[in-house]
Parts: sequence; C-alpha cells; structure tokens
Amino acid sequence: MTAVMVCNPKGGCGKTTLATSLAGWAANQGRSVTLCDLDRQQSSLRWMSFRDETLPAISGFYGGGQIMASLPKGADFTVIDAPAGLQGYKLSDYVRLVDRVIIPVVPSVFDMAATEDFLNSLRNDLRGQRHKVGIVAMRVDPRTRAAAMLEEFLQHFDAPIVTYIRPTSNYVNAAAAGRTIFDPPKSKHKLDLAQWQPLLDWLKK
Repeated sequence: MTAVMVCNPKGGCGKTTLATSLAGWAANQGRSVTLCDLDRQQSSLRWMSFRDETLPAISGFYGGGQIMASLPKGADFTVIDAPAGLQGYKLSDYVRLVDRVIIPVVPSVFDMAATEDFLNSLRNDLRGQRHKVGIVAMRVDPRTRAAAMLEEFLQHFDAPIVTYIRPTSNYVNAAAAGRTIFDPPKSKHKLDLAQWQPLLDWLKK
C-alpha cells in the first residue's frame, strides 16, 4: 500500500484540492483508493458526497476522532487530508506511517512563515527520511517574482519544490461536481495535467 499525507499548518493553502486530486488520479489509474479526512470540517468527505457513482470509485474515511494514528485498511492507495492543527506526537506518528508528505505552500509572507515553523518541527521526525517530503507551490506561475521568492525561501530546507500549480478555476469547477481534473473529459485540463506530471513522477520514485 502507498500512503500520502497532505499537510500544512496554514489553512487555505490548497490541502484539500491536492488531496482530492491525488485520490482522483489514483482512482483513474484503477487503484483501490481511500481518502482519509482528519479534519473536523470534513471538506474532503463533503466533496465525495457530490461524486457521481459512474466515476472511478473512492472510499471515504473519517479519522479525525482517532486517539492513535492509524491508516484505513483495504486500499492500495491512501491519501490523508490533514487538518491545519495537526501537530505534536500525532503529526509525528502519521509522518512515520506514510510513504510521502506533500506540503502545499502559497507564496505569501504569512504562509511561508507558517511553513518554516512547520518544516523545523519536522526535522527530528524526518531524520534519514528527507526524501519523503515535497513542496507543491500552489496558485503560482513559476515565471513570476512570487515563485522566485518562494524558491529562495526554501533553499534553507531539504525539501524540493516538486511542481507548481497555476491559479485557475478548473479545480473549483471540478470540485463542485465531485470531480477532479483527472476525471473525464480530460481534454480541457491539458495544461493542468502537465503541471501535475512532476508530482506524479516524484510519488513513483
């Protein structure tokens, strides 16, 4: 089984967008997928309630009430949508359980400051496992000054920017119908799918 956790201490950075999209990608690959929502708001599970049964299946699991960190059984690909408040021993336990940790970051002063504290708090948990962590720059064009600012900031850490996700309404429109950009029809999402390829390649390493 492959398990991926999407996390960041800052709300509104695109965690649920990444988590649901990853689940959609894996489901469209024919894999048995569970989307594990740890957030009390259960945004990922709410998105699933809009999903048409004719689309590739994704199982939902609410893990926010668990005392001990654990992964749902029965899936060969699990995506964890972590809440902004996940920290301390529970964060450490999940980091140890998963194969990859994806941290979405918006290139703003506030988001980068929160991410800096978060990455510093993970240092002990990631000793010898730095390869687990990848940064996804959200709502940013890699050719812009904002992207350059983010790259300069992340030079102080051992976490690479795996890819850039452009600002577009495609994700919002797809989510409103319980879909992802990986669900058919894919023809109108060619640019977005191309941006995802580096992340998908990184997950397969």
